[in-house]
Amino acid sequence: MKRVLIYRTDLLPPSETFITNQTASLKRYTPWFAGLRRNEQGLTLDAARVLSVTSSNNFQDKLIRRAYLLSRVSPSFHRRLQEIAPSLIHAHFAPDGSLAVKVQKLLGVPLIVTLHGFDVTNGDHAFRDSLFGRMYLSRRAELWRRASLFVCVSEHIRQIALERGFPEEKLVVHRIGIDLARFLPAEKQEPIVLFVGRMVEKKGAIHLIRAMQGVQARLPHARLVLLGDGPLRAQLEEEARTLGVRAEFLGMQPHDEVRSWMQRAQVLGAPSIVGRNGDSEGLPTVMCEAQAMGLPVVSFQGPGVDEAVVHGETALLAPPGDERALGEAIERLLSDRELLIQFGEAGQRRAAEFFDIQRQTALLEDIYDRVVEATARRIA
Repeated sequence: MKRVLIYRTDLLPPSETFITNQTASLKRYTPWFAGLRRNEQGLTLDAARVLSVTSSNNFQDKLIRRAYLLSRVSPSFHRRLQEIAPSLIHAHFAPDGSLAVKVQKLLGVPLIVTLHGFDVTNGDHAFRDSLFGRMYLSRRAELWRRASLFVCVSEHIRQIALERGFPEEKLVVHRIGIDLARFLPAEKQEPIVLFVGRMVEKKGAIHLIRAMQGVQARLPHARLVLLGDGPLRAQLEEEARTLGVRAEFLGMQPHDEVRSWMQRAQVLGAPSIVGRNGDSEGLPTVMCEAQAMGLPVVSFQGPGVDEAVVHGETALLAPPGDERALGEAIERLLSDRELLIQFGEAGQRRAAEFFDIQRQTALLEDIYDRVVEATARRIA
């Protein structure tokens, strides 16, 4: 069986189950993972198929990683990659792809890069804040030349990538998909409005909290439960206290627990926005999962969101930033059992048609095949 090298600098943050779900669905390629470091608090990976420049996060390893960012030289790491002999490299996120170019040159195999969101929606000024970001900017043109293909998770991401200068002939749209066998529907019994995600600006949690002030004034039984963590958590907790919103901040939860909450909830509150730095959604995975579970979505209209859900069929979308309209949409769903059922059933149908990870990964492997074959023809 052919091997594909999955490249991510940090292997792998807890929020990136979309990568492990995709690799677990591969049928014709065996995934190996490579990157700068193994995330000790990250997702579980088969240790026998993980290669990293460093193995811990101590001070010495931090220096080693910094040196690798600057030089892209690590003889032992590169030697182990050569022993794997992959047919191609699949990097996730553009900055990681720029670092994988060195590996691509070394191995002489094609490189494809999935563009997820911030890696194209962020302006250059946002990347200049870190060494990794600055290295990416200095090597981006090389990445554009060396990569065989850029896989965009949505049409929105493709359009932004074009605006950023990515070569049009190398851009394709391909949704990752979700595991429909894991995200099963259940009868929604509790008036819970659920938020799932990182507590960062683009996820819009503060707008959900403000909208819930009016919702709970009119529907006192409505609960707001927030799963996830991030740099804005303290600010969000303070906002809820100030407004008198009854909000339960439960932090990061295991994936089984997240699914359990999604089965209990009646509404997914996911009011994504475009951040001040330009960061926006690619294709919000949690909205795809919610639809598979028959969980109606309430959000703002906006990039990525419009491709994930259908307003008036699987979701209610308010004008961007309109917290009053957001609250009214939540109230409408919580107050209308038949509408909840109708939206839930429509969501399940949409998820089965567009977001089945088995079908989507089979299509991805077709992309792998085409890229590998095209490279072989050029060499011949």
